[in-house]
Amino acid sequence: MKKRLQDLLKKLPQSSGTLPELPAAPTGSFDSRRDFFRKATLGGLSLGMAFDGKVDKEMEFLSQKVKRDSKPSDLKITDIRVATVVGAPMTCPILRIDTNQGLVGWGEVRDGASPNYALMLKSRLLGENPCNVERLFKKIKQFGGQGRAAGGVCGVEMALWDLAGKAYNVPAYQLLGGKFRDEVRIYADTPEVKTPAEFAQKMKVERLDKGYTFLKMDFGIQLVADIPGALIGARDWQVKKQWSNGSNPGKLGDYGMTKHPFTGIQISDKGLEAMAEYVAKVRDAIGYEVPMAADHFGHFDVNTAIRLGRAIDKYQLAWLEDLVPWQYTDKWKQISDAIDTPTLTGEDIYLKEHFIKLIDAKAVDMIHPDLASSGGLLETKKIGDYAEEHGIPMAMHFAGTPISFMANVHCAAATENFIALEHHSVDVKWWESMVKTTKPLVVNGFAPVPDAPGLGIEVVEEVVKAHLKPGTKFFAPTTEWDTKDSWDREWS
Repeated sequence: MKKRLQDLLKKLPQSSGTLPELPAAPTGSFDSRRDFFRKATLGGLSLGMAFDGKVDKEMEFLSQKVKRDSKPSDLKITDIRVATVVGAPMTCPILRIDTNQGLVGWGEVRDGASPNYALMLKSRLLGENPCNVERLFKKIKQFGGQGRAAGGVCGVEMALWDLAGKAYNVPAYQLLGGKFRDEVRIYADTPEVKTPAEFAQKMKVERLDKGYTFLKMDFGIQLVADIPGALIGARDWQVKKQWSNGSNPGKLGDYGMTKHPFTGIQISDKGLEAMAEYVAKVRDAIGYEVPMAADHFGHFDVNTAIRLGRAIDKYQLAWLEDLVPWQYTDKWKQISDAIDTPTLTGEDIYLKEHFIKLIDAKAVDMIHPDLASSGGLLETKKIGDYAEEHGIPMAMHFAGTPISFMANVHCAAATENFIALEHHSVDVKWWESMVKTTKPLVVNGFAPVPDAPGLGIEVVEEVVKAHLKPGTKFFAPTTEWDTKDSWDREWS
């Protein structure tokens, strides 16, 4: 049989001993289809003889020109490096995870957090397959904490999904179960301006005229601190320094680092009237068609929070954010039960368990995870799914570079009860140029969901270098973090 086939092959044109090319697909005529199948059959027979019937060799030859993004089962983490940018508008450490196949995964440690939160995880990840995202997350999640302390774990998790998507050549949202939407609605954060007229103008020109359909304003006791008699008990606190880092505290301590109930500050009727008037003028300027949320009220107790909420209920704000720290479940329920405006918290919560506590207690009307603190893409989707089952919507807090932004976009696309994603960098001219994408990051107040693999972005090195934090290096070697020096087991 083999001799007869060899004789038959000798009669084929260009039978020079080399392996024949696979025939082109048929173009439509009966003769071309018959010719296609004839050539394909003979080509297969010739391959079989050339490789002596070894199927694995035949398949290797047949697939040698097939495009592969990687061999996922053989993918290994080989390095983790960091470059920290400033002015985005926050300070943000960008995370790069390298692999043995040349694929690079991008992540981001949360704004204002130390890159060391991520680098200390390197020794626990070297040699691991990044496609095992949830297993690796469970391996490192013990090293995260509330707020910025979660930044390392979450940044790594982002980069793992980026790598897994690139390895399998699918967008990250597909690995989370698919998408509910093609565009993600953005809510534009607007820094406070002293007068409501100026603030309303900024809202119109720099937000509404750019296509944003959901806004957030910052207003709080710092706006009325200079009005005599507006605040009670605030004289010895530096209420205008909510974001202080512990330096230069006031007489009673660091206002920014003192939890709300422990300042003893109250808002007088005069102060409430001034704050309500500010909200009224802004609302009148932008109208009632556009949702407007509110944030950063200051540090005061639950009773003052209720009085403030009632004073501005009639202006139909989308939500009141972080009136008291997220840990006080009972206080949140007190506030939510007492006012009509929706309540919201969660940007500093790490992992789903604390969100579950708030949701089960019916303590808030909405949840507000920051993916760079809550546990990354999959954990945040789990949080959203749990809230959705209990009728609770999810907005998403974000203040970072386009890397974390795109991680949020994929998660938001894959989560049904999503409302809107924060964008803190509308006024940063070079922000979008930090990455290359197949689609614009924001179009008329919405983020198109990309179909490119992974997070759908690649970092533009020149832009990152131009905005590197002074005194830091651009993705410098991190060999000092290669060696694990502790026993990590949490149980005995």
